[in-house]
Parts: sequence; C-alpha cells; structure tokens
Amino acid sequence: MRKVLVEACCESVADAVLAESGGADRIELCEDLAVGGCSPRPALLEEVLAAVTLPVMVMVRPRPGGFVYSTREQDRIIKEAAALVGSGASGIVVGALRPDGGLDEGLLRSVVEAASGLPVTCHKAFDEARDLMEALDSCRSCGIARVLTSGGAARALEGRRVLAALRRSGGPVILAGGGVRADHVRSLVEETGVAEVHARAEAVPGLVTALRS
Repeated sequence: MRKVLVEACCESVADAVLAESGGADRIELCEDLAVGGCSPRPALLEEVLAAVTLPVMVMVRPRPGGFVYSTREQDRIIKEAAALVGSGASGIVVGALRPDGGLDEGLLRSVVEAASGLPVTCHKAFDEARDLMEALDSCRSCGIARVLTSGGAARALEGRRVLAALRRSGGPVILAGGGVRADHVRSLVEETGVAEVHARAEAVPGLVTALRS
C-alpha cells in the first residue's frame, strides 16, 4: 500500500510520546478532548515540543460548544494563532462557522495570515457546515491547507463516499478522521483515496501496523 500519513490527536505529553513511538507522522495538540478539543496551554506545547521530534499542529479553539464566534472570540483566536506559531507550532488547526451555516471565511483568512506561511487545518467544524462542497470551496479560497473531516458522518467509515467526493474535487488535503481504527483503515484509504488519516494517540500503533503491513 502507498504511504499514508498518520496524524495523532494528543492532549498530553504522554499521548505525544506514545504517538511518536507508535509510528505517527504528525501530532495535533489540544486539550479537553472530552468536549471535542480546545486550545492547549502554552506550557503544554512547550513540554510536547521538548519531548518529541514530530511536527506539532496546534488547535485554536477558545471554548467548547458551537463554532460561531463573537468578535471578541475571533480576536482572541487570531492572536492565539500568531502566538502559537511564535512558540514553535508547525501549523494551526481551527474552524469557524457563520450563523447561516457557511464557513466563516473572514476569520479563516485572518488565521491563515496569522500563521505566517505555516499550514492551517480546518477541523471538524467543517462537518457542521450547511454544505460540505461549498465549505471545501471556502477552504480553498481562504488558503486552508488541509481539512479534517468524517464526510459529515459520525465516523469516517460511514462518510467514505463523501470523503471520496471531497478528495476528488481537489484543493485542500482531505484528512480522514472520526473513529478511524486498524480493522478498517486499509479499506477506508482504498475506497476514498485519502493520503492522510487522523486518530487518537492510543489508536496509532494499530493503524500504523495495519497500513504498513
């Protein structure tokens, strides 16, 4: 099988070390995964960067809940993204919606600018957009490098047909995430054509074994 990049979602130094030892290629760092992930403390980023050699993408999400942000929250997101880049992040993970269900292109563009050339991933707020193809067009126009998505389904395997369509449409890299596990990752990759998958750190060793066996 062709090389498939494995990204590990981590919320601690222990997660990051496990991910690297298990064969992950990249880390997405956040905290509070129980609520879908929020921005990590700067000290946690510093500790993770000292503990592993993998690229570390960092989530910027100021609170749990919905993805429609106030002006004050938007300002915080932009400033936090710039600060994280200055602290050694390899890129930023963010997502935001307008009240009408479209992606908030203004905020996404501002975060891309704040990232100073480093890649920006649109996280699974994407899956809550009113129209995923429209949302992908928005990501493309904003300079988003990658989209983390399950194809609008609860799990990537269930959304595989949409994932395949998103991948075929071109533009940002499609990062398949949402319940990705070793027992189906090969078929998921084969059916969708994605070149990157995303899972929690504890699932990484099994994924890597399945993909590279």
